Amino acid sequence: MPLRLTPSFREALAASDRPLIGIWACSGSPLLAEVAAGSGLDWLLIDMEHSANTLESVLGQLQAVAAYPVTPLVRVPANDTVAIKQVLDLGAQNLIVPMVSSAEEARAAVAATRYPPEGVRGVGSALARSARWNRVEGYLQDSARHTSLTVQIETAAGVEAAAEIAAVDGVDAVFVGPSDLSASMGLLGLQTHPDVVAAVERVFAAVASTGTPVGVNAFDPAAAEAYLAAGAAFVAVGADVALLARASEALAARFIAPRVGGGPEQERASY
Repeated sequence: MPLRLTPSFREALAASDRPLIGIWACSGSPLLAEVAAGSGLDWLLIDMEHSANTLESVLGQLQAVAAYPVTPLVRVPANDTVAIKQVLDLGAQNLIVPMVSSAEEARAAVAATRYPPEGVRGVGSALARSARWNRVEGYLQDSARHTSLTVQIETAAGVEAAAEIAAVDGVDAVFVGPSDLSASMGLLGLQTHPDVVAAVERVFAAVASTGTPVGVNAFDPAAAEAYLAAGAAFVAVGADVALLARASEALAARFIAPRVGGGPEQERASY
């Protein structure tokens, strides 16, 4: 049987005449992932690093969003050969690997996505959804063609090595994480500090010099717009759990606060 796939993230970036806008799926809920997948956004990032997502919940979300014209990505919890193998075997085509701070670490991530002799991915296609349980002819030979790898630069060391990281064969895109980057710069929680923004833009310039697409995480709309103007090829502009948190707080502020004399912060402080 032919493998019915959406275009890889690599292909989606190459085909687009505008930046691609995405959202995080952190709740672990296939239902919420499906809701987000039908929103009209370009890509959906299922996160395993900072959420309750497990292999089982990732599988459910990949299945739930498969019917929608959205590109799903999965961020693995670490640059780990076993974690990458397991997520690929679930049928994920597009991976984000966090905390890549050197070309050596980028090469390790690439190797984990490739079967020997190009890499070290374990062979289990007869058991895995990725090859539809060995129903996909030529999957072992063609799997790299269907898979895209985005590595995440999130440290000051990664900023310095950005061009070398982006130039590694098999790295399809670079994604900058201002939250951890700000922490590594001694500016914890200050993602929009001028020094952090300058570091992000340094990564943009370094990665652009290699011809590799570069994107960034920016939930602040003003920051997202500024990074788009600075040349970001893709931007994550929100997350399911963050949207629910802010919207529910807005409801509390509108309907409860005027009646009790305080907003959510005041009520929480009184507990």
